[in-house]
Amino acid sequence: MAVIPTPEQLDRLRIEVPSWAYGNSGTRFRVFSTPGTPRDPFEKLADAAEVHKHTGLAPTVALHYPWDKVDDWQALRARAEELGVALGTVNSNTFQDDDFKFGSLTHPDARVRRKAIDHHFECIDVMHETGSRDLKVWLADGTNYPGQDSIRERQDRLAESLAEIYARLADDQRMVLEYKFFEPAFYHTDIPDWGTSYVHCLALGDRAKVVLDTGHHAPGTNIEFIVAQLLRLGKLGAFDFNSRFYGDDDLIVGAADPFQLFRIIVELIAGGGYGDPDVQLVLDQCHNIEEKVPGQIRSVLNVQEAVAKALSLDTEALAVARRECDVLLANDILMDAFATDVRPLLADYREAKGLPADPMRAFLASGYLERIAAERVGGTQAGWGA
Repeated sequence: MAVIPTPEQLDRLRIEVPSWAYGNSGTRFRVFSTPGTPRDPFEKLADAAEVHKHTGLAPTVALHYPWDKVDDWQALRARAEELGVALGTVNSNTFQDDDFKFGSLTHPDARVRRKAIDHHFECIDVMHETGSRDLKVWLADGTNYPGQDSIRERQDRLAESLAEIYARLADDQRMVLEYKFFEPAFYHTDIPDWGTSYVHCLALGDRAKVVLDTGHHAPGTNIEFIVAQLLRLGKLGAFDFNSRFYGDDDLIVGAADPFQLFRIIVELIAGGGYGDPDVQLVLDQCHNIEEKVPGQIRSVLNVQEAVAKALSLDTEALAVARRECDVLLANDILMDAFATDVRPLLADYREAKGLPADPMRAFLASGYLERIAAERVGGTQAGWGA
């Protein structure tokens, strides 16, 4: 029988939302615009603050540099505080410059590698200004054809470049290193899996951790195993939560496979990562056809629901069934938690905290979307590359 999560357990959930989720995005064929899309990072923060205001789950906002570049970082930081949120992870960008066509930190040309390293130094400078702890590194580096470049030499260049960036971090800052098994490089990518990210982080030091993006795996990959292993090794630094049907779809969390999300959260809790500030939960999504602020609200609520279900797991009964090798009973106990309807519990929990019982309905009734559509006229809407 499922157990009832306590408010204290639910209070530990914190999710960082991405600034880029509020800008225009799309497919390889088209980027779609919508009324009210932010035109600058300050308006992105205003949208992100609405998510936290209605859910109480999203107190920090991740930045992407130079997409979110401003003249006055202190002004951006102050604006975030006024809105009731804080600036979070700084994401580097070495995938939209012509110089990085054949790689950035792994490029054969030392001049290009220098440019990529210096870009990360700029990101660290931004971190000092914004009070951010984490520098997130995701690389598009790789090759499309056998023989195009030396796979081993690219790993050597990567190790040297990462070491120089890591040495630049302050003692209270971290590097979190993401991986992706394909795209935009198709023959091989330079950081294709958790093992490659792990070995580089291990060489760098204690303040280098692996980022797990739930959309960055081959079909059929047991992601919860990776979660368990990285927690066991003390090297899981952050999640990028999203959902996928085929590729790196960056869809609303839990849209494709809510059971997978539940299983991941079960391992997160079992491994001590839930509520651990050193294991940052972040959304990484692009809202292509849906409204952006509601899309983020739906995602954080889906994560909250999965957490509540995972917390309802009867771990004592499960431990007994496992010791007795009772396969069906163990599975029944797990499935009982997944089948638990936690929505009434969460509605009561929100109301007790002064939040709307139904955050989505409350947001849609607030008139915010209509207001920003009327106010944000003129200028250039934010999107990929802006």
